[in-house]
Amino acid sequence: MSALRYAGLDDTDSEDELPPGWEERTTKDGWVYYANHIELKTQWDHPKTGKKKRVAGDLPYGWEQETDENGLVYFVDHINKRTTYLDPRLAFTVEEASEKPNIRQRYDGNSAAMEILQGRDLSGKVVIVTGANSGIGYETARSLALHGAQVVLACRNRARASEATQKILEEWPTKTPSCKTNELYGLRVFMVSLKN
Repeated sequence: MSALRYAGLDDTDSEDELPPGWEERTTKDGWVYYANHIELKTQWDHPKTGKKKRVAGDLPYGWEQETDENGLVYFVDHINKRTTYLDPRLAFTVEEASEKPNIRQRYDGNSAAMEILQGRDLSGKVVIVTGANSGIGYETARSLALHGAQVVLACRNRARASEATQKILEEWPTKTPSCKTNELYGLRVFMVSLKN
């Protein structure tokens, strides 16, 4: 604290006081780092809180930043005619935002196919949907057809596939989705029908 008072600043009102033997310093571009004089190490994260800090704003009126012959930054107080290696802005540091990216997904298990495809034009695309006569396959085929894709419903039961196709076609009387049904007896039969 005596260094802060020497720099013309009172107590920092900081809740994250440094442990004994530690010193807070700044780089030329305003990043705060911490010097451990006991272990002779430096680090970017606060030793107790683990947060990174940066000094906020310009130097106070009458202060100037200089570099000595050893390349160390020091500060000149022209008003009180004194110098110090302690940045007078240290009392006004701000925590640096976390570098962890926000990993929130745009879509999750509650998203519907219509929501995911909103605003997309799939005209000219051919899509094969397996299990398209019910459940997720049906909803996917329905949504893709509405968005202009030519949809091939690949199902094991031709009657249920035809029923699903009819439901999709009835749902949009103004827009004519393109749906074809395909009965799956096995992968080989399906691949032969794709070649035709």
